[in-house]
Amino acid sequence: MNRNYLTVTALTKYIKRKFETDPHLKTILLKGEISNFKHHSRGHMYMTIKDDNSRIQAVMFAGNNRFLKFEPENGMNVLIKGEIGVFEPHGQYQLYIQQMDPDGIGALYLAFEQLKEKLHKQGYFNPENKKEIPKFPKRIGVITSPTGAAVRDIITTIKRRYPICYTTIIPVLVQGQNAALSIAKAIETANDYDNFDVLIVGRGGGSIEELWSFNEEIVAHAIYHSAIPVISAVGHETDTTISDFVADLRAPTPTGAAELAVPSQIELKGRLATINRSLTKVMISDFERAKQALQRIKQSYAFRYPKQLTRQKEQELDKQVERLNKLLKIHANRKKEMFINMKTRLANQHPEKQLSQARKNLIQLIKQNNYYMNKNVEQKTAQISLLLDKLFLLNPLEIMKRGFAIPYTNTKDIIKSAEQVGQDDIISLKLSDGNLDCRVLEVKEDKNDQ
Repeated sequence: MNRNYLTVTALTKYIKRKFETDPHLKTILLKGEISNFKHHSRGHMYMTIKDDNSRIQAVMFAGNNRFLKFEPENGMNVLIKGEIGVFEPHGQYQLYIQQMDPDGIGALYLAFEQLKEKLHKQGYFNPENKKEIPKFPKRIGVITSPTGAAVRDIITTIKRRYPICYTTIIPVLVQGQNAALSIAKAIETANDYDNFDVLIVGRGGGSIEELWSFNEEIVAHAIYHSAIPVISAVGHETDTTISDFVADLRAPTPTGAAELAVPSQIELKGRLATINRSLTKVMISDFERAKQALQRIKQSYAFRYPKQLTRQKEQELDKQVERLNKLLKIHANRKKEMFINMKTRLANQHPEKQLSQARKNLIQLIKQNNYYMNKNVEQKTAQISLLLDKLFLLNPLEIMKRGFAIPYTNTKDIIKSAEQVGQDDIISLKLSDGNLDCRVLEVKEDKNDQ
């Protein structure tokens, strides 16, 4: 019996064609919960979509997920549009996701909250990173659409409030797919020129989708790293974007941004008028005080009677001159006496006198030294003579000259006792002029010494 056996590859291809030709599997609208989410390094997203009873493997390729306005996470409920296909190498069916939105919350709102939280953790919103807006800017760069109502409101407001300021429009796209990149590049270009004191970045009102380019991370990054202070002016007062949080100053409207960027000439003129009045008041007051001081000087004795004052001062000057001359004489006499005293002291301390006295002292010292040296030599000579006499008396040779001898044993030991020798022992006698070798004939002990 012939049977046709299929290969696994053939069976898988057959099932795949069935899936591909089924119109009900070409466009699937599915809702479920994300689990096992993985964002591959090549950009593709792999995940499992599940409910309480079942699950299905799913993939969203980079070409589709790059348009997502939020970051998928495990446990997130989503609404999906896609198709069912078969992954041949594993022989399993899976969901190919084309579009995905959060279930129960808008995708744009979720993306807004996620980016806001991310940038907040990175310090993009910290007050200490905000740059101060200059009070009197010379050049303002306006980054917005050149055809919108916002640009007209900004230009009109700046000209009305502060007409001496130069305003440069930097045209950009403010909505659409390439709007965020256009805004970011305009901010970077303005910084490259380094010709602006402040930048206004914004547009008029609109829906969240229309304002979305100001919620993109690339725009937030450009604003945060701008060396030029940035005022954010996006939409109406109730609209809030990521750019508002990152900017150095947030304006409720484009018109409000222009008002915050430049001072009001009316207010400045009013302040100048107030300062002018205060200055005039101070000048008048100072003038009156100076006038009164001058009047007092005019009425003083010196101006009314200058001759009398001059004569009086002449007499006082004569008295001071006499007093000065007197003091000079006293001072000169005192210095002269000091000079004489010093001269006398110097004469007394003349080196010749000191040298003569030193010679006398030296001669006296030499005499004293010779006297004491001679006396010391005499004393030492007498002492040496006395010691020599004592040594002479104690010298054994001198004793032997008087008839004494020193006996030695044959081992050269001095004989001090009769017990050291015996009969017939050979002994030596040391005399003053020689030696005698003797034999002991008899040993007699002296009984009286015991």
